[in-house]
Amino acid sequence: MNIEDATGNARGGRARQASMTPEQRKEAATMAALAKVALSRLPKATHEGAIHIGDLDIPCAVLPNGQRLLTQSGFMQALGRARQAKGRQHYDGDVNLPAFLTAKNLKPFIPIELEVTSSQVEFRTSGGARAFGYPAEILPKVCDVFLNANDAGALAHTQQHIVVKANTIIRALAHVGIIALVDEATGYQKDRAKDALAKILEAYVAKELQPWVKTFDANYYEGMFRLRGLPYPPETRNLRPQYFGRLTNDIVYRRLAPGVLEALKKEGAAAEKKGKLHQHLTAGYGRQELLKHLGSVTTMMRLSKDWPDFMLKLNRISPRYGDTLDLELEEKDR
Repeated sequence: MNIEDATGNARGGRARQASMTPEQRKEAATMAALAKVALSRLPKATHEGAIHIGDLDIPCAVLPNGQRLLTQSGFMQALGRARQAKGRQHYDGDVNLPAFLTAKNLKPFIPIELEVTSSQVEFRTSGGARAFGYPAEILPKVCDVFLNANDAGALAHTQQHIVVKANTIIRALAHVGIIALVDEATGYQKDRAKDALAKILEAYVAKELQPWVKTFDANYYEGMFRLRGLPYPPETRNLRPQYFGRLTNDIVYRRLAPGVLEALKKEGAAAEKKGKLHQHLTAGYGRQELLKHLGSVTTMMRLSKDWPDFMLKLNRISPRYGDTLDLELEEKDR
C-alpha cells in the first residue's frame, strides 16, 4: 500500500517515514524495537476486573507476584480527580509521590510509609497494552490523608469534593478489605495457589535481627488506649499496660500469614540479641506487609466506637489465619 492508498494514522505514518533519511529510519526502527523489548519485560496482569465502591467502578489487576493494583485512571476517578491536576503546586523532594498527593497543604499529613509504598507501578494488561497503577492497599491511606487534613482545616475549597469521596470509600472499606475486593473482582481468589508454610515464612521472617525502626506509631497506641477506655497519653510516657502485648500478638502478628507469630517467637528465643518481634521480620516483604496491616488496623480503630466494635470489624476484614482464638486472651478481648 502506497501513501495515496493509506488513510488516517496510517497515511500520516507513511508520510513521515517517506520524509526520513535512511539513518533516521534506522534509528526509528531501533527505538521501536527497544520499546517493544521494554514493554515485554513489564509484568503482565494475570487477573483483571473492577471493584465496586458505592457508585464507583474502579479497574484493578493482579500481577504475577500477587501485587494488587488499582489503575491510575481508576485511582483518580475514585478520588474525584482528573488524571492531572491543573495548576497544582508541588513541594520539593517528593517526586515519587502520586499527583494527587503533591499539594503543599497535604505534606504534614502524609506518613512516611505512604511515601515509601505509593510509587507508580508500570505493567501490561492481559491484552498486552502498557498500563499504570498504584498498590490497592494505599487507597484507604490516601483517603486518611485527606480526612486528617480536613479535620485540621487545612484543605482548600477545591479539595472538599475529595473529602466526600474519601468518606464514602473509608466507610465502604470498613466492611470489606480492599485486598478482598480486588481478589473477588479479578477472580484471583479462586486461582491463588496454597503456598507452603515454609515459603510464606521465608518471606516474612528474617535470618538475623533487623535494625530497630519505629514501626508502631502513636496512632496505633492512641487507638488502643481509646478503645480500651484508658486515658491517652498515659501519665508515664511510653508506659503501656502489659496485656497490650498479648492484644498486639492477636490483632497484628496472628493475621499477617500462617505461623508467623510462632516463627517470630522462635526466632527471637534463638537469637543471641533479643529484640522486638517486628525486628525479626524481613526488612523487605515482611516489614512491608506489617506496615500494610498496621495501616488497615489503625483505620479500623478510628472507625470503631469501642473494643467489641473494633474486633467485629477486624475479624471480618483480617481474620486470624486458621481462625484460631488466642487462649491467652480473655473472652471480652476476642
